[in-house]
Amino acid sequence: MSNPGVILTIGKRIKEIRLRKNITQEDLAKRAGVGVVSVINIEKGKPVSMSIFIPIIRELNLLENLELLLPSPPISPILMKKMQGKKRKRAS
Repeated sequence: MSNPGVILTIGKRIKEIRLRKNITQEDLAKRAGVGVVSVINIEKGKPVSMSIFIPIIRELNLLENLELLLPSPPISPILMKKMQGKKRKRAS
């Protein structure tokens, strides 16, 4: 699926969830602290910034689903041994 296709699919799903919860676009925008046009744009599959996207998915109680999409990467035992007490700050 292309990037625009993914954005469109996300928008459609957000709209479906909003409608299932019987929330208007105006109510969602107000509760999320964003403009109505932002909600409309997301639902139409137009790209928006993360600072707009996150409050909307938080308001729809979808934020916890990000763990399924972006799980924490496992740390290998070798890397764990190397990092004992150190926190990685950059890639090599």
